[in-house]
Amino acid sequence: MLAKRIIACLDVRDGSVVKGIEFQDLRDAGDPAALARRYNDEGIDELIVLDVSATIEARLALLETVRRVAQELLIPLGVGGGIRSLEDAKAVFDAGADKVSLNTAALRDPAAVTALARVYGSQAVVVAIDAKREEGEFRVFSRSGSAREARDAVSWAREVEGRGAGEILLTSIDRDGTKQGFDCELTAAVSGAVAIPVIASGGAGAPAHFVEVFRDGRADAALAASIFHFAEHGIADLKRYLAEQGVPVRL
Repeated sequence: MLAKRIIACLDVRDGSVVKGIEFQDLRDAGDPAALARRYNDEGIDELIVLDVSATIEARLALLETVRRVAQELLIPLGVGGGIRSLEDAKAVFDAGADKVSLNTAALRDPAAVTALARVYGSQAVVVAIDAKREEGEFRVFSRSGSAREARDAVSWAREVEGRGAGEILLTSIDRDGTKQGFDCELTAAVSGAVAIPVIASGGAGAPAHFVEVFRDGRADAALAASIFHFAEHGIADLKRYLAEQGVPVRL
């Protein structure tokens, strides 16, 4: 069985890391480069930087922040926020990213996923899906959770896989920042519908939540932010706990 990945997420706004609840009430969580250095030293498997206001402000992710973060890492770096074209992606890759993440841009122009996969390879293309429970469905939202889309998460995941995405970053808006645990039902629904890796995001609050999303949610990786940023749980301790529970991880 492949090792399960633990991923830290840096939600960046105006050059600082922020964290909120259900995408709202953002508070400062520190300097991106300093956090990246800490996570690299502590043994995180990957890091993702998401510029949470880039799409809303109609601009590309802050490249200087990406450069500063990349200089601190010996692990894969993913970047999302305002990437709408091959030129945007090239700028982010040139700044040090290993993967790019598309959300709103993929919804507006699904062919962009295919174009990026052809140029950079599927392994470098992540599609982020932000979903919320509505009337018995997992409804997709865009623009940092502010715009409701006429798509459900499972069918959209299948489509982007077919268009060449190599990975899905699946965030439960309902669980984001709540520390109540990942939405394992949502994660399992998407994981069971696609063959590409699914990263579960939203709701991590305790080591047991990671065990649940790997076992019940069938996730390939799990992403967290606040429990790492504020040193509520150490990465090495989390990995040891997962190994004790029979979850394969890189120690």
